[in-house]
Formats: sequence, C-alpha cells, structure tokens
Amino acid sequence: MTSRQRSPQSAPAAREAASGTPAAPTPSPRRRTVVKAAAATAALAAPLAAALPARAAGAPAFLHGVASGDPLPDGVLLWTRVTPVPEAVPGSGLGPDTEVGWVVATDRALTGVVARGSVTASAAGDHTVKADVRGLAPATDYYFGFTAGPAVSPVARTRTAPAADANVSGLRFGVVSCANWEAGYFSAYRHLAARTDLDAWLHLGDYLYEYASGEYGTRDTVVRPHSPAHEIITLADYRTRHGRYKTDPDLQALHHRAPVVAIWDDHEFADNAWSGGAVNHTEGAEGSWTDRRAAARQAYFEWMPVRQAVEGTTYRRLRFGRLADLSLLDLRSFRSQQAASGSAAVDDPGRTITGRAQLDWLKAGLAASDTAWRLIGNSVMIAPFAVGALPASLLAPLAELLGLPRGGLALNTDEWDGYTADRRELLAHLRSHAIRNTVFLTGDIHMAWANDVPVDAGTYPLTPSAATEFVVTSVTSDNLDDTAKLPEGTVAALAEPEIRLTNRHVHWVDTDRHGYGVLDVTADRAQMDFYVLSDRTDPAATSSWIRSYRTRSGTQTVERASAPVA
Repeated sequence: MTSRQRSPQSAPAAREAASGTPAAPTPSPRRRTVVKAAAATAALAAPLAAALPARAAGAPAFLHGVASGDPLPDGVLLWTRVTPVPEAVPGSGLGPDTEVGWVVATDRALTGVVARGSVTASAAGDHTVKADVRGLAPATDYYFGFTAGPAVSPVARTRTAPAADANVSGLRFGVVSCANWEAGYFSAYRHLAARTDLDAWLHLGDYLYEYASGEYGTRDTVVRPHSPAHEIITLADYRTRHGRYKTDPDLQALHHRAPVVAIWDDHEFADNAWSGGAVNHTEGAEGSWTDRRAAARQAYFEWMPVRQAVEGTTYRRLRFGRLADLSLLDLRSFRSQQAASGSAAVDDPGRTITGRAQLDWLKAGLAASDTAWRLIGNSVMIAPFAVGALPASLLAPLAELLGLPRGGLALNTDEWDGYTADRRELLAHLRSHAIRNTVFLTGDIHMAWANDVPVDAGTYPLTPSAATEFVVTSVTSDNLDDTAKLPEGTVAALAEPEIRLTNRHVHWVDTDRHGYGVLDVTADRAQMDFYVLSDRTDPAATSSWIRSYRTRSGTQTVERASAPVA
C-alpha cells in the first residue's frame, strides 16, 4: 500500500487432548538469548538424533527456526536454514555445502517416524532448504525437525489438509498481514502460536518491509532496527532482511505451531510494486527493476515455505475437503501501473490488476468449485472504497496512509478500485454463474473491515452483493491513529461513521488497532473473529477479542456475530 511518494485468544485444545499429545508451551514474549536457544536445541537433540542417521561432524546451527507450508492431503512443504559456520550469515554468500537431514513423525518425540530424507544446503540458496514431503495421511498432525552434523533444529508441528472428498465439519485459520519490524514486536504471532486449534495460518502479504531504518511507519520511534540498515535492493539485501525477520521468537513460534499459506504483496519487493516498477524504486539509481524484482523473488522463495506456482509467482489453489478451497492471488507480478486517483484510467479495460491468465484461472476455478465455500487470498481490498466529505483534520492522515489526494472524492488506485474492469468482470462472473459463498480474505490496508462486495456500489443495496470480504489489520504497520499521532480510538470514532455513510456496503471498519484474525468455517457460515493487541511496542502485549462478523451460506452479505466460536 502507498505509504510515501518518491521522486526521481487461545481456544480449547480439543485436537491435542484427543491425541494425548501435550501442547507446546507458550513462548516467552521477551527476546530469547543465544543461551536459551542453545539450551532448547540441546533438549531436542536426543530424540531427533535417534530418529536420523548420524551426520558428519561440524559446527552448524539452526538459528532461524523451522517452518512448514502449503498443506496438501498427502503432504506438506518443510523449510529451514542452517548456518554451517559462523561467517555464513544470511546474504553473505559464504559457507560450505552442508547435508541437512529431515524427519517427519506422528509424535513430538519423533519416535513414530513416517518419512525421512536429506537435502544439501549451499551458499547458492543462502543455505535454506525445503523438503516437499508426500505420502502422508490427510487431516493429520505431524511433527518434524532437521539435523546438520551434531546440530539439531527445534521440533515443530504441521498438519495436512483433509482429503479432497472428505466431509469436513470445520476449519480454523489464523489470518495476518503487514508486519513492520521497526514499528513493534510481533505479539500477534505469539498469540496465534498459543492456540492449539489452527489447521493453518494465512499471511496475506507484507511479511517484511524493504525500507531503510527509520524511514517508514514507527511514530518517530524505531522499536528495533532493520538489518541491513539501508533500503534493500540486491539479492544479498533481501536475504539479510528475511534472515532478520526469521530470528523473531514470536514469528518462529507460529511457524513451529502450524503450516503457513502465504502470498506476497508489494513490500516483499518495494512499495506499490507493479509489473514494470514501483513507487519506491528509482530506475538507474537503484539498478534495474527487473534485477531488483528477480532478487526479491529469489529471496522470497528461498526463505518462505511456499511452493512456486505459475511463472514463479504465488498464485495457486489449495483444497480443504468438501468444505472449502482457497484460491491465492498474486496482484503484483502482472498488474498495470497504478493510475492517478480520480483519473478515468481506473476504468480502462486495457489495464489489469491480475493479468489475463490469472483472471481466467480464477474465474474457471470458482466456476468449477464443488466445495461449500470459495475462499480467496487477496492482498489488496476488492470492495469499493471512496473517501467523501471527511473532516479536513481527518482526511489528511487518511490520505497519507492510503496515498490519496487530500481533498474531494478519492479512490485508492493501488487497490481493486484502480482496476475496475477486472473487478467488474470477476463480480459479473460470480453473478452470471450463480457462484455463491465467495469470501475474499484481505490484508494491506492496515485496518480491519467487514464488507459486502457489491456488483454496483452506487446502487447497493438495490443491486445485490456478489461476495463478501474480511480485511485484517496490520501486525505492527502504521494505521490511522499512528499516522495522525493521536491516542488509539480517537480517529476511529470519527472515521467509521463517515466511511460507512459514504460506503453503504461497509459493515464495520476499525482504523486504529493492530492485531490479527481467526477465520472459522463451517458448512453454515464463514466467520472472522477480530483480535487486537494492547500495545505493538510492548513485547509482552496482551490480546483481546474485539468483534466478529460472519456470512451465512447463500447470503453473500456480512452480519455481526456475537462472539468467537469455542
């Protein structure tokens, strides 16, 4: 999302209780020391070493945790990074090839081994490794870990997806986006990691930020500095930034708790990225966009437990039995350059946010779906949003946050509002094919929203809604009260009524808080429970539920729900 212009609660542990496997302890909110990490590794060494064949002697270490992602009914993708020698830090290009063993088991002690193997980590891949494990049972909890010589990784939990034809009673996903390292601590991840009921968690983009230290979104206080300190441009830079993020104990804890399903947005590259450039990229002075984008992509796929999809992008589809499929979009690789707000170019049918091939793929998948729900992982808001006659004192920070003009009617053209032809075609497809129960899950905008997605916002509600949308707020990145530098809740009290007056399809918006969502899906409804943090700058921040919204099967509209589902 535009941020500057640049000139030349824990739920019952039912599943683990049933299996008899104890839940992992809640990670400390304080930064872990090297001594604590070493002690934890030593405690895990015996079971993992027994489960794997001995490796060559050496001095490697697992400093960036382990992770899993993209669950399938018969498999999951495993990830880690090994530091073979002290100087082989992320982005250095140093360090020898190192054999890394992996094991998957049915228990945390790793005694019930169901799969094992090894892969070579090298400097060419920044010593990251992936294992795409298959032959597993559907809808099953597994545990996994890695070894390299005498070094042993933490043991983590993952979970496979239900069988394609399974009648699934319910699914529960954590949902997050927009985590600026410098703006605060990742307590949202810690609170999601403390839950024992997640089938997976969705990261909807801006997993990291590309800015130089102190350059963006900290309310004038850098809580913890970036590494590298300069804006990231080269492959080494992106690798180093990914490596810094993966040292966060709360992020590691969540990766250790459940598989992630991730898509990228702009800041994994540069602010307001499009197919041929970005607002935060100066061609020539910062090299070529082609080289920078390639570097960012390479580092992302090295450091994230994500399978490369079409043309090395992040658009792909996962299925969770007969209950839901999840179409994941890439809205940066193929899009046209953003139009000026207020420009007639936003309606130009020659401009695209998805690209022709991706839009056709999405439409075909939605039409062919036989699941109860069609979920769409969507990095930028699809529901229309116009800023009308907001008070001048409020419009300025809102415009700054969204990259809008500071007066009059405005649209955020980095969202689907800037590509109305693609949106009209997609929504018309949903209506003409009677495709029901389509729910967009969105990040980017640093606020929480519950929206209907009308075919024509100007005539809504006379013209019906074709889908619904739940937007989660940021983990730490600035939202409206931060941008305005006002006490939390001050701006929301003024903005929400005005926003809803201008946008009748918006059922709720919270402009001021940081947190996360939990999506709970049954055959009857899809419900988003919104949680907020007490203070993004406090490593021990608490979490509290604030609102829940749901869409009932067949309605294509959002309504308020009373409370989270136990």
